[in-house]
Amino acid sequence: LLFNQSSVVTEFILLGFPVVWELDVLFFIVFLIIYVLTVSGNVTIISITLTDCRLHSPMYFFLCNLSFLDIMMATAIVPKMMKDFISLEKTVSVAGCISQCYFYFFFGTTEVILLAVMSLDRYVAICIPLRYSTIMSIQTSFQLGLASWAGGFFSVLSPMIIISWLPFCGPNVIDHFFCDFEPLINISCADTHLLELVKFVLSTVVLLCSLLFTILSYLYIIITILHIPSSSGWKKAFSTSASHITVASIFYGSAIFMYIVPNKELSFSLKKAVTLQTAVFTHLLNPFIYTLRNQQVRDALRDTTSHILRGSNAFRVNCKLSR
Repeated sequence: LLFNQSSVVTEFILLGFPVVWELDVLFFIVFLIIYVLTVSGNVTIISITLTDCRLHSPMYFFLCNLSFLDIMMATAIVPKMMKDFISLEKTVSVAGCISQCYFYFFFGTTEVILLAVMSLDRYVAICIPLRYSTIMSIQTSFQLGLASWAGGFFSVLSPMIIISWLPFCGPNVIDHFFCDFEPLINISCADTHLLELVKFVLSTVVLLCSLLFTILSYLYIIITILHIPSSSGWKKAFSTSASHITVASIFYGSAIFMYIVPNKELSFSLKKAVTLQTAVFTHLLNPFIYTLRNQQVRDALRDTTSHILRGSNAFRVNCKLSR
């Protein structure tokens, strides 16, 4: 491939959401609030899981990993997006753009695999509870968590290496609010058909295999729950899985729509809206879903809050006595 070296692009312009300045300021405030809530909510989940001994189990170890991934995925997208809302130059270097694309898909792919691992944990806990502590040991849980991270890292590495080799000769405008895979390779001046095929195959394998594994796990879980004689046992078994089902449904649905289902006839504005929901809002909802639907997390959060308040009151009393 021959191209003029002087025309090689060194930075991209992210169009984001082309609106008037007043709306840009409003969007900045809204996404700042969303980002703060996302980080604080997931940090709270991680903190109470680490500090409360009742949550020292494989299920909550995986939940800690999920919360950390939510923080990192939001951090890969939202701060740069907020900066662009209040900046006149909405630019990003080629290296920075490729790095953002890599980390977004690395964390996202890891989360997809982790959701399948969490469904396995729920299957063992509900369908074969007597062997749960043996099968889901500390060592096994750590290995499954590590496998999720390794799977996300290596499945995204090859396409990103290929993208880093692509020449970009212009135009340098990306019609998106972050460096997504499709709009990034669309502005390359090289033939990207093979790269698009590799991306489609990897996305299909990872997403559909993870989804199929999750569906099969929950089919067995539902069958087992239906055979539980008491209604209290049925409710307890379902409550430990309802949060995961909700999160998995939202995440898988959006990801499959964006990266597997052919949707070239849809407007790119709709695609950006769905991507925004996947990249930003899902990670805000996850800690609230797990807090509201999980009794153990609610109990731990309530006890931790009470302990902090008691400590604060004791500190104020000691201050008064010292005076």
